Amino acid sequence: MSCGCLPSDYEDIDPLYGSLADVDELIAGLKKRDMKLMMDLVVNHTSDQHAWFLDSRSSKTSSKRDWYFWKPPRYDKDGNRQPPNNWAMILGEANSAWTWDEGTGEYYLSLFTAEQPDLNWQNEDVREAVYDVLRFWLDRGASGFRMDVINMISKVLTFPDADIIDPDHKYQPGDKYYANGPRLHEYLKEMNSKVLSKYDTMTVGEMPFMRDEEEILKIVSEKEKELNMIFIFELVDIDNVPGSYRLTLRDWDANEIKTMMNKWQRFMIDRDGWNSIFCENHDNPRAVSRYCDDSDEYREFGAKLLCLMQTTLSGTIYVYQGQELGMRNVPPSWPAEEYKDIESINYWKKMNAMYPDDKEKLAFAHHVLQLKARDHSRTPVQWSSAPHGGFCKPDVEPWMRVNDDYQEVNAHVQRTQSDPDKLSVLQFWKRGLASRKEHKDVFVYGDFHLIDEHHPKIFAYKRTSEKEAFVIVLNFSKEEVKWTIPADAKIQTWVAGNYTAGNPDKAVYGEITLFPWEGLLGTANL
Repeated sequence: MSCGCLPSDYEDIDPLYGSLADVDELIAGLKKRDMKLMMDLVVNHTSDQHAWFLDSRSSKTSSKRDWYFWKPPRYDKDGNRQPPNNWAMILGEANSAWTWDEGTGEYYLSLFTAEQPDLNWQNEDVREAVYDVLRFWLDRGASGFRMDVINMISKVLTFPDADIIDPDHKYQPGDKYYANGPRLHEYLKEMNSKVLSKYDTMTVGEMPFMRDEEEILKIVSEKEKELNMIFIFELVDIDNVPGSYRLTLRDWDANEIKTMMNKWQRFMIDRDGWNSIFCENHDNPRAVSRYCDDSDEYREFGAKLLCLMQTTLSGTIYVYQGQELGMRNVPPSWPAEEYKDIESINYWKKMNAMYPDDKEKLAFAHHVLQLKARDHSRTPVQWSSAPHGGFCKPDVEPWMRVNDDYQEVNAHVQRTQSDPDKLSVLQFWKRGLASRKEHKDVFVYGDFHLIDEHHPKIFAYKRTSEKEAFVIVLNFSKEEVKWTIPADAKIQTWVAGNYTAGNPDKAVYGEITLFPWEGLLGTANL
């Protein structure tokens, strides 16, 4: 979901982070190293401090009034002022997605927070202003964009009430009307035609609530000329209650991961699309805590299991900061007051308001935060065992405290680990990425087929090119599993695994035992 960005000037850098000159130096340094810079493009909304919005809210007759969505209030049967519809704010579902502006006596649409008013892409002047922003950064040497919630730029302009899915809430999820709207493809094609096609660019769209396969293909298919790829949210939404809010919980099993991965691998290969491969980002908890077991006993194995999966799937990999170290969620002992993200704060306030004396409900709410809050991916990156994990100077207080495990889980320890029998998570990632690069015809561009499709705990698949093949076996469970290798796997030899630095000592046919969260990579016959 949106990162909570508050762009107040699209063509400058916040002094807290540096200057445009620093960006120029960064781009130049990257190019010397055969690397490229992608910018985060946030154009569904701006900050309420952006000059465009300040102009827009200054008067109903402002020339930029319709650069945003302004609506008069509704009134209930008792004459009380109400928002234009019942949409819930995404980062605070107890609140309306509309913010009242006393100065002009109207509401403005602010889907994420009151400080993030939504731009009206229906207005051609808005679109042209956005395209100028793209040109500004591409001319400066940027090579592409990660486009924040870009599928929300087209909305149903009648702004109907959302269906009531939770009667206990006054405001309801309105994504049916504000995501994947009727002019989305038109806007993306126009952006591509007017700007992106004129440069050597790479684009990836963040698109929550985008689930329709055919709609996704329209965006990522080469012939449609919209974007290169999108972030498909199915995996990171795996434990959400369908149709409800993000901070909800439901049970899931390994078969769901297998089904999801198989669907999108085959779909993009068969339909000439392109996948983005990710399981962790700034809007989700740590992957090892979510999909595996982040206990001291199994954290490293789970982090390496996810690495083995990601580095052997077709598409473009996105590795989030700290994921390569196996960073995990903060511990359950942290009180709710330690959570700083606006979504977490609003959720905790809502639950306390709804259940002020219900200790069981509040304990469950705290449990939800410990499993799913965005804060977990926003703690300081753990560089070393120095104070604050080496993230900042000892006398500087970071916006959140560092995770309690930073003295054992950090980059310095993992870079310098020299155990001949075990790779650190960081070393395992380096091995996996090097292997992916060496065998890119298989892992990046090759074919994909499930092995043992119906096993409840094993996700196994075969990757092939015209010249070579590999088999990947992943035990997505905390139990030892006896697994009979199917004949069609045709494994030659195991070449990597997450339990040893060398070749795993296991049979290549018959029955083998897989340890909890164990992953194996083997060469195979075509």
